[in-house]
Amino acid sequence: MKVLVLNCGSSSLKYQLLDMGTEATLLAKGLVERIGLDNGILTHKPEGKDKFELTQAIPNHSVGINLVLDALVNPEHGVISDLKEIEAAGHRVAHGGEFFNDSALIDEKAKENIAACCELAPLHNPANLEGILSMEKLLPGLPQVAVFDTSFHQTIPAKAYMYGLPYECYEKYRVRKYGFHGTSHKFVANKACDILGWNIEDKKIVTCHLGNGASICAVDGGKSVETSMGFTPNEGLLMGTRTGNVDLGALLYIAEKRDLSIEDTNKLINKESGLAGVSGISSDMRDLENEAEKGNERAQLALDMFAYRVKRFIGSYAASMGGVDLVIFTGGIGENDIVSREKIITGFEYMGIDFDAQKNDGLRGKDAIITKDDSRVKAMVITTDEELVIASDTQRLVDAK
Repeated sequence: MKVLVLNCGSSSLKYQLLDMGTEATLLAKGLVERIGLDNGILTHKPEGKDKFELTQAIPNHSVGINLVLDALVNPEHGVISDLKEIEAAGHRVAHGGEFFNDSALIDEKAKENIAACCELAPLHNPANLEGILSMEKLLPGLPQVAVFDTSFHQTIPAKAYMYGLPYECYEKYRVRKYGFHGTSHKFVANKACDILGWNIEDKKIVTCHLGNGASICAVDGGKSVETSMGFTPNEGLLMGTRTGNVDLGALLYIAEKRDLSIEDTNKLINKESGLAGVSGISSDMRDLENEAEKGNERAQLALDMFAYRVKRFIGSYAASMGGVDLVIFTGGIGENDIVSREKIITGFEYMGIDFDAQKNDGLRGKDAIITKDDSRVKAMVITTDEELVIASDTQRLVDAK
Protein backbone atom coordinates (compact mmCIF):
# COMPACT_ATOMS: atom_id res chain seq x y z
CA MET A 1 0.00 0.00 0.00
CA LYS A 2 1.30 3.46 -0.95
CA VAL A 3 0.36 6.02 1.72
CA LEU A 4 0.66 9.80 1.41
CA VAL A 5 1.39 11.29 4.84
CA LEU A 6 0.45 14.95 5.31
CA ASN A 7 1.30 17.28 8.20
CA CYS A 8 -0.47 20.58 7.53
CA GLY A 9 0.50 23.67 9.51
CA SER A 10 -1.09 27.10 9.33
CA SER A 11 1.18 28.25 6.46
CA SER A 12 3.08 25.10 5.51
CA LEU A 13 2.72 21.39 4.91
CA LYS A 14 5.20 18.54 5.15
CA TYR A 15 4.63 15.33 3.26
CA GLN A 16 6.02 11.86 2.64
CA LEU A 17 4.96 9.13 0.25
CA LEU A 18 5.74 5.69 1.66
CA ASP A 19 5.36 2.25 0.16
CA MET A 20 4.16 0.09 3.05
CA GLY A 21 5.36 -3.26 1.72
CA THR A 22 7.06 -5.95 3.77
CA GLU A 23 9.36 -3.15 4.89
CA ALA A 24 8.29 0.50 4.66
CA THR A 25 10.13 2.39 1.92
CA LEU A 26 10.28 6.17 1.55
CA LEU A 27 9.55 7.16 -2.07
CA ALA A 28 9.56 10.95 -1.70
CA LYS A 29 9.26 13.70 0.85
CA GLY A 30 9.00 17.44 0.79
CA LEU A 31 7.78 20.71 2.16
CA VAL A 32 5.39 23.40 0.97
CA GLU A 33 6.11 26.75 2.62
CA ARG A 34 4.60 30.24 2.64
CA ILE A 35 1.05 29.10 1.94
CA GLY A 36 -1.16 32.17 1.53
CA LEU A 37 1.61 34.27 -0.03
CA ASP A 38 2.57 35.13 -3.61
CA ASN A 39 6.03 33.58 -3.25
CA GLY A 40 5.16 30.13 -1.94
CA ILE A 41 7.81 27.42 -2.19
CA LEU A 42 7.58 23.69 -2.93
CA THR A 43 10.69 21.64 -2.12
CA HIS A 44 10.31 18.07 -3.42
CA LYS A 45 12.90 15.36 -2.66
CA PRO A 46 12.32 12.11 -4.57
CA GLU A 47 14.44 9.13 -3.54
CA GLY A 48 17.17 8.44 -6.09
CA LYS A 49 16.53 11.66 -8.04
CA ASP A 50 17.57 15.30 -7.86
CA LYS A 51 15.71 17.68 -5.57
CA PHE A 52 13.06 19.82 -7.28
CA GLU A 53 12.06 23.34 -6.19
CA LEU A 54 9.22 25.54 -7.38
CA THR A 55 8.27 29.10 -6.40
CA GLN A 56 4.80 30.44 -7.16
CA ALA A 57 1.70 31.83 -5.49
CA ILE A 58 0.17 29.20 -3.17
CA PRO A 59 -3.03 30.81 -1.91
CA ASN A 60 -4.30 27.86 0.16
CA HIS A 61 -3.62 24.28 1.25
CA SER A 62 -5.63 22.82 -1.62
CA VAL A 63 -3.31 24.47 -4.15
CA GLY A 64 -0.29 23.35 -2.13
CA ILE A 65 -1.45 19.71 -2.00
CA ASN A 66 -2.23 19.81 -5.72
CA LEU A 67 1.38 20.89 -6.37
CA VAL A 68 2.55 17.94 -4.26
CA LEU A 69 0.40 15.51 -6.27
CA ASP A 70 1.70 16.99 -9.54
CA ALA A 71 5.28 16.58 -8.33
CA LEU A 72 4.70 12.94 -7.37
CA VAL A 73 3.58 12.00 -10.91
CA ASN A 74 5.90 14.34 -12.85
CA PRO A 75 7.85 12.38 -15.54
CA GLU A 76 11.18 13.89 -14.43
CA HIS A 77 11.03 14.14 -10.64
CA GLY A 78 7.99 12.01 -9.84
CA VAL A 79 8.02 8.60 -8.16
CA ILE A 80 4.69 7.16 -9.35
CA SER A 81 3.09 7.08 -12.78
CA ASP A 82 -0.52 7.63 -11.73
CA LEU A 83 -2.24 9.14 -8.69
CA LYS A 84 -4.33 5.98 -8.45
CA GLU A 85 -1.21 4.33 -7.03
CA ILE A 86 -1.83 6.32 -3.83
CA GLU A 87 -4.14 4.04 -1.87
CA ALA A 88 -4.65 6.13 1.28
CA ALA A 89 -3.75 9.41 2.98
CA GLY A 90 -2.71 9.76 6.61
CA HIS A 91 -2.94 13.11 8.38
CA ARG A 92 -1.25 14.31 11.53
CA VAL A 93 -3.93 16.02 13.61
CA ALA A 94 -2.75 17.92 16.67
CA HIS A 95 -5.77 17.56 18.96
CA GLY A 96 -8.39 14.84 19.32
CA GLY A 97 -9.74 16.01 22.67
CA GLU A 98 -11.69 13.30 24.47
CA PHE A 99 -13.23 12.13 21.20
CA PHE A 100 -10.35 9.95 20.01
CA ASN A 101 -8.36 7.35 21.94
CA ASP A 102 -6.87 5.95 18.73
CA SER A 103 -6.26 6.99 15.15
CA ALA A 104 -9.48 7.15 13.14
CA LEU A 105 -10.81 6.70 9.62
CA ILE A 106 -12.12 9.99 8.32
CA ASP A 107 -15.91 10.16 7.99
CA GLU A 108 -18.41 12.95 8.62
CA LYS A 109 -18.49 12.33 12.39
CA ALA A 110 -14.68 12.34 12.61
CA LYS A 111 -14.54 15.67 10.75
CA GLU A 112 -17.15 17.13 13.11
CA ASN A 113 -15.13 16.06 16.16
CA ILE A 114 -11.85 17.37 14.72
CA ALA A 115 -13.60 20.69 14.08
CA ALA A 116 -14.94 20.69 17.65
CA CYS A 117 -11.32 20.52 18.88
CA CYS A 118 -10.27 23.60 16.89
CA GLU A 119 -10.78 25.85 19.90
CA LEU A 120 -8.40 23.60 21.88
CA ALA A 121 -5.71 23.81 19.16
CA PRO A 122 -6.52 26.96 17.16
CA LEU A 123 -3.13 27.10 15.43
CA HIS A 124 -3.11 23.48 14.26
CA ASN A 125 -6.48 21.74 14.00
CA PRO A 126 -7.99 24.16 11.43
CA ALA A 127 -5.01 23.58 9.12
CA ASN A 128 -5.12 19.82 9.74
CA LEU A 129 -8.82 19.78 8.84
CA GLU A 130 -8.20 21.90 5.75
CA GLY A 131 -5.69 19.30 4.56
CA ILE A 132 -8.30 16.55 4.97
CA LEU A 133 -10.97 18.53 3.10
CA SER A 134 -8.52 19.43 0.33
CA MET A 135 -7.65 15.76 -0.24
CA GLU A 136 -11.37 14.95 -0.44
CA LYS A 137 -11.72 17.43 -3.32
CA LEU A 138 -8.53 16.46 -5.13
CA LEU A 139 -8.80 12.67 -4.80
CA PRO A 140 -12.48 11.87 -4.12
CA GLY A 141 -13.08 8.51 -2.49
CA LEU A 142 -9.51 8.08 -1.26
CA PRO A 143 -9.51 6.54 2.24
CA GLN A 144 -8.12 8.98 4.81
CA VAL A 145 -6.98 8.49 8.39
CA ALA A 146 -6.33 11.01 11.18
CA VAL A 147 -3.52 10.26 13.64
CA PHE A 148 -3.72 12.42 16.77
CA ASP A 149 -0.94 13.80 18.96
CA THR A 150 -3.22 13.40 21.96
CA SER A 151 -4.85 9.98 21.52
CA PHE A 152 -2.07 7.90 23.13
CA HIS A 153 -2.53 9.89 26.35
CA GLN A 154 -6.26 9.14 26.68
CA THR A 155 -5.33 6.26 29.02
CA ILE A 156 -4.01 8.70 31.64
CA PRO A 157 -6.23 8.43 34.76
CA ALA A 158 -8.34 11.33 36.02
CA LYS A 159 -6.14 11.79 39.11
CA ALA A 160 -3.31 12.71 36.73
CA TYR A 161 -5.14 14.66 34.03
CA MET A 162 -7.37 16.85 36.21
CA TYR A 163 -6.29 20.30 37.44
CA GLY A 164 -7.04 21.78 40.84
CA LEU A 165 -9.57 24.19 39.36
CA PRO A 166 -13.32 24.33 40.02
CA TYR A 167 -14.74 21.15 38.50
CA GLU A 168 -17.05 23.15 36.25
CA CYS A 169 -13.97 24.32 34.30
CA TYR A 170 -13.64 20.72 33.16
CA GLU A 171 -17.36 20.17 32.67
CA LYS A 172 -17.98 23.37 30.70
CA TYR A 173 -14.68 24.00 28.94
CA ARG A 174 -12.97 20.54 28.97
CA VAL A 175 -9.91 22.04 30.70
CA ARG A 176 -7.68 19.10 31.62
CA LYS A 177 -4.30 17.63 30.71
CA TYR A 178 -4.32 16.21 27.17
CA GLY A 179 -0.62 15.76 26.44
CA PHE A 180 1.12 15.87 23.08
CA HIS A 181 3.90 14.07 21.15
CA GLY A 182 1.86 10.91 21.74
CA THR A 183 2.71 9.45 18.35
CA SER A 184 6.42 9.71 19.11
CA HIS A 185 6.18 8.42 22.70
CA LYS A 186 4.19 5.37 21.58
CA PHE A 187 6.51 4.64 18.66
CA VAL A 188 9.81 4.78 20.54
CA ALA A 189 8.51 2.75 23.50
CA ASN A 190 7.42 -0.06 21.17
CA LYS A 191 10.55 0.18 19.02
CA ALA A 192 12.87 -0.07 22.04
CA CYS A 193 11.05 -3.14 23.34
CA ASP A 194 11.30 -4.76 19.91
CA ILE A 195 15.06 -4.11 19.88
CA LEU A 196 15.47 -5.53 23.38
CA GLY A 197 13.17 -8.50 22.78
CA TRP A 198 10.87 -7.33 25.59
CA ASN A 199 7.12 -7.61 25.96
CA ILE A 200 6.04 -4.00 26.46
CA GLU A 201 3.06 -5.13 28.55
CA ASP A 202 5.49 -6.19 31.30
CA LYS A 203 7.61 -3.02 31.33
CA LYS A 204 7.66 0.43 32.89
CA ILE A 205 9.23 3.00 30.56
CA VAL A 206 9.96 6.73 30.70
CA THR A 207 10.17 8.26 27.23
CA CYS A 208 11.85 11.66 26.81
CA HIS A 209 10.98 13.45 23.56
CA LEU A 210 13.46 16.32 23.68
CA GLY A 211 13.51 18.96 20.98
CA ASN A 212 12.54 22.62 20.65
CA GLY A 213 9.26 21.34 22.03
CA ALA A 214 9.86 18.73 24.71
CA SER A 215 7.78 16.33 26.77
CA ILE A 216 8.15 13.22 28.92
CA CYS A 217 5.77 10.30 29.20
CA ALA A 218 5.35 7.46 31.68
CA VAL A 219 4.46 4.30 29.75
CA ASP A 220 3.27 1.46 31.98
CA GLY A 221 2.43 -1.80 30.25
CA GLY A 222 2.36 -0.07 26.87
CA LYS A 223 -0.09 2.62 28.02
CA SER A 224 0.50 6.29 28.76
CA VAL A 225 -0.23 6.93 32.44
CA GLU A 226 1.32 10.39 32.81
CA THR A 227 2.87 13.04 30.57
CA SER A 228 4.43 16.46 31.10
CA MET A 229 2.57 18.56 28.53
CA GLY A 230 -0.93 19.51 29.59
CA PHE A 231 -3.93 21.43 28.31
CA THR A 232 -1.45 23.14 26.00
CA PRO A 233 2.11 22.21 24.97
CA ASN A 234 3.44 24.89 27.32
CA GLU A 235 3.18 22.81 30.51
CA GLY A 236 6.05 20.69 31.75
CA LEU A 237 9.67 21.00 30.70
CA LEU A 238 11.67 24.12 29.95
CA MET A 239 11.70 24.27 26.13
CA GLY A 240 13.21 26.30 23.31
CA THR A 241 10.95 29.33 23.80
CA ARG A 242 8.29 27.99 26.22
CA THR A 243 8.38 28.45 29.98
CA GLY A 244 7.28 24.97 30.97
CA ASN A 245 5.94 24.82 34.54
CA VAL A 246 5.75 28.25 36.15
CA ASP A 247 3.98 29.65 39.20
CA LEU A 248 0.75 31.12 37.81
CA GLY A 249 0.87 33.77 40.52
CA ALA A 250 4.23 34.93 39.17
CA LEU A 251 2.78 35.10 35.67
CA LEU A 252 -0.16 37.21 36.87
CA TYR A 253 2.27 39.47 38.72
CA ILE A 254 4.37 40.03 35.57
CA ALA A 255 1.27 40.60 33.46
CA GLU A 256 0.07 43.24 35.91
CA LYS A 257 3.48 44.95 36.15
CA ARG A 258 3.87 45.09 32.35
CA ASP A 259 0.17 45.74 31.67
CA LEU A 260 0.11 42.75 29.33
CA SER A 261 -2.92 41.71 27.33
CA ILE A 262 -3.90 38.01 27.04
CA GLU A 263 -2.23 37.98 23.62
CA ASP A 264 0.96 39.57 25.02
CA THR A 265 1.03 37.10 27.91
CA ASN A 266 0.60 34.17 25.53
CA LYS A 267 3.51 35.48 23.45
CA LEU A 268 5.64 35.84 26.60
CA ILE A 269 5.20 32.25 27.75
CA ASN A 270 5.33 30.59 24.32
CA LYS A 271 7.69 32.69 22.19
CA GLU A 272 9.96 34.69 24.49
CA SER A 273 10.79 32.32 27.35
CA GLY A 274 12.47 28.94 27.78
CA LEU A 275 16.10 28.44 26.79
CA ALA A 276 16.05 31.60 24.66
CA GLY A 277 14.54 33.72 27.41
CA VAL A 278 16.85 32.51 30.17
CA SER A 279 20.04 32.66 28.11
CA GLY A 280 19.24 35.76 26.08
CA ILE A 281 21.14 34.05 23.26
CA SER A 282 19.30 31.27 21.47
CA SER A 283 16.80 28.43 21.73
CA ASP A 284 19.31 26.08 20.05
CA MET A 285 21.26 23.72 22.32
CA ARG A 286 24.32 23.88 20.06
CA ASP A 287 24.55 27.66 20.39
CA LEU A 288 24.14 27.47 24.16
CA GLU A 289 26.78 24.76 24.56
CA ASN A 290 29.23 26.78 22.46
CA GLU A 291 28.63 29.88 24.57
CA ALA A 292 28.80 27.95 27.83
CA GLU A 293 32.23 26.64 26.84
CA LYS A 294 33.32 30.28 26.48
CA GLY A 295 32.17 30.98 30.03
CA ASN A 296 28.75 32.50 29.41
CA GLU A 297 26.97 31.99 32.73
CA ARG A 298 23.43 32.49 31.45
CA ALA A 299 23.95 29.95 28.68
CA GLN A 300 25.19 27.50 31.31
CA LEU A 301 22.22 28.29 33.54
CA ALA A 302 19.78 27.54 30.71
CA LEU A 303 21.50 24.20 30.04
CA ASP A 304 21.50 23.31 33.74
CA MET A 305 17.82 24.21 34.12
CA PHE A 306 16.86 22.09 31.11
CA ALA A 307 18.74 19.00 32.31
CA TYR A 308 17.57 19.41 35.91
CA ARG A 309 13.91 19.54 34.93
CA VAL A 310 14.15 16.49 32.68
CA LYS A 311 15.92 14.63 35.48
CA ARG A 312 13.23 15.64 37.95
CA PHE A 313 10.42 14.40 35.70
CA ILE A 314 12.18 11.07 35.12
CA GLY A 315 12.42 10.53 38.86
CA SER A 316 8.82 11.53 39.52
CA TYR A 317 7.48 9.29 36.75
CA ALA A 318 9.46 6.33 38.05
CA ALA A 319 7.84 7.02 41.42
CA SER A 320 4.35 7.29 39.90
CA MET A 321 4.76 3.88 38.20
CA GLY A 322 6.40 2.23 41.21
CA GLY A 323 9.63 1.63 39.33
CA VAL A 324 11.20 1.85 35.89
CA ASP A 325 12.86 -0.61 33.50
CA LEU A 326 13.94 1.72 30.71
CA VAL A 327 14.54 5.42 30.01
CA ILE A 328 14.43 6.51 26.35
CA PHE A 329 15.84 9.63 24.70
CA THR A 330 14.40 10.74 21.36
CA GLY A 331 13.74 13.93 19.37
CA GLY A 332 16.32 16.35 17.99
CA ILE A 333 18.06 16.92 21.34
CA GLY A 334 17.49 13.44 22.73
CA GLU A 335 18.92 11.71 19.66
CA ASN A 336 21.83 14.05 18.98
CA ASP A 337 22.93 16.03 22.04
CA ILE A 338 25.58 13.97 23.80
CA VAL A 339 26.21 16.54 26.55
CA SER A 340 22.53 16.92 27.50
CA ARG A 341 21.98 13.17 27.70
CA GLU A 342 24.94 12.75 30.04
CA LYS A 343 23.83 15.63 32.29
CA ILE A 344 20.34 14.17 32.53
CA ILE A 345 21.05 10.47 33.06
CA THR A 346 23.99 10.64 35.47
CA GLY A 347 23.10 10.52 39.15
CA PHE A 348 20.44 7.84 38.81
CA GLU A 349 22.63 5.05 40.17
CA TYR A 350 20.32 4.79 43.20
CA MET A 351 17.54 3.88 40.75
CA GLY A 352 19.62 1.21 39.01
CA ILE A 353 20.78 3.23 35.98
CA ASP A 354 24.51 2.68 35.39
CA PHE A 355 25.40 5.15 32.65
CA ASP A 356 28.16 4.30 30.15
CA ALA A 357 29.89 7.48 28.95
CA GLN A 358 31.80 5.60 26.25
CA LYS A 359 28.62 4.28 24.64
CA ASN A 360 27.10 7.76 24.78
CA ASP A 361 30.13 9.54 23.35
CA GLY A 362 29.73 10.37 19.66
CA LEU A 363 26.28 8.81 19.46
CA ARG A 364 23.97 10.78 17.17
CA GLY A 365 20.88 9.71 15.30
CA LYS A 366 21.23 5.97 15.99
CA ASP A 367 19.37 3.44 18.12
CA ALA A 368 21.66 2.33 20.94
CA ILE A 369 21.91 1.45 24.63
CA ILE A 370 23.86 4.01 26.69
CA THR A 371 24.06 2.09 29.98
CA LYS A 372 26.53 -0.59 31.03
CA ASP A 373 25.77 -4.19 30.14
CA ASP A 374 24.93 -5.12 33.73
CA SER A 375 22.83 -2.01 34.44
CA ARG A 376 19.59 -3.07 36.16
CA VAL A 377 17.69 -0.26 34.43
CA LYS A 378 18.57 0.51 30.83
CA ALA A 379 18.76 3.87 29.04
CA MET A 380 18.56 4.05 25.27
CA VAL A 381 18.66 6.49 22.39
CA ILE A 382 15.82 5.65 19.97
CA THR A 383 15.23 7.50 16.71
CA THR A 384 11.63 8.52 16.23
CA ASP A 385 9.67 8.43 12.96
CA GLU A 386 6.26 9.98 13.34
CA GLU A 387 5.55 9.80 9.60
CA LEU A 388 6.07 6.03 9.69
CA VAL A 389 3.61 5.76 12.59
CA ILE A 390 1.02 7.76 10.65
CA ALA A 391 1.51 5.56 7.57
CA SER A 392 1.35 2.36 9.64
CA ASP A 393 -1.83 3.42 11.43
CA THR A 394 -3.34 4.45 8.10
CA GLN A 395 -2.60 1.04 6.60
CA ARG A 396 -3.94 -0.73 9.71
CA LEU A 397 -7.28 1.09 9.67
CA VAL A 398 -7.79 1.00 5.91
CA ASP A 399 -7.04 -2.74 5.79
CA ALA A 400 -9.52 -3.32 8.61
CA LYS A 401 -12.38 -1.49 6.85
